[in-house]
Amino acid sequence: MPGTRSSGLLALGGIALAAVLAVIGHLEVNDDLSPLSLTVSDFAVSDRGGVIDTAMAVLAAATAVLLPSLRRAGADRTSIALLAAWSAGLLAAAVVPTNEPGLPMDAAAYVHRYASVLSFLALPVAGWLLARRPGGPPARRLRALTVTSLLLAAAMIWSAYPGDRALIGLAERLLILTETALLATVALHLALAADGVDIPVRAVGNVGGAARR
Repeated sequence: MPGTRSSGLLALGGIALAAVLAVIGHLEVNDDLSPLSLTVSDFAVSDRGGVIDTAMAVLAAATAVLLPSLRRAGADRTSIALLAAWSAGLLAAAVVPTNEPGLPMDAAAYVHRYASVLSFLALPVAGWLLARRPGGPPARRLRALTVTSLLLAAAMIWSAYPGDRALIGLAERLLILTETALLATVALHLALAADGVDIPVRAVGNVGGAARR
């Protein structure tokens, strides 16, 4: 279906644009900021409303573009809801700022943190559910990216609490890279689909039974 392919291509374009903006945002910040020890949000707060925040909003929009086509293609409601939660969490994290590094967290910083946590956990679970659907995106690749995402999320949580933020920036960037690859895998599947809507196996069996009769 042309609409499905178009949404996949549009989402891929949005993902690529978000990646470019994120790289630009890292190049433009103060040299004193380390990507190994500081999170992407720490970089973004130094340029509030700048290209990193824009990158997050673009990635949220790219996800939203996929939702109607995934629904038409037979994705279950839970995976759609989780993808919507990932998109909403990204958008909230882009709009609601965290605090400057080293300062006590205020209410906005807590909103930002837990919106980010929601996003990071929702997407891999959605990927796992989509991998279970016959005719969906490549199951083995989605499962591998899902497991890698969850392991990186666990590493980031460890760093944030008992690990005294050791290499938290590296863990988060690897997590974002993996989850973006997961999202791109879903978008690419839609973009390359010969048909926009998968025919359920049950329906195929019914047609075959009717033909035999």
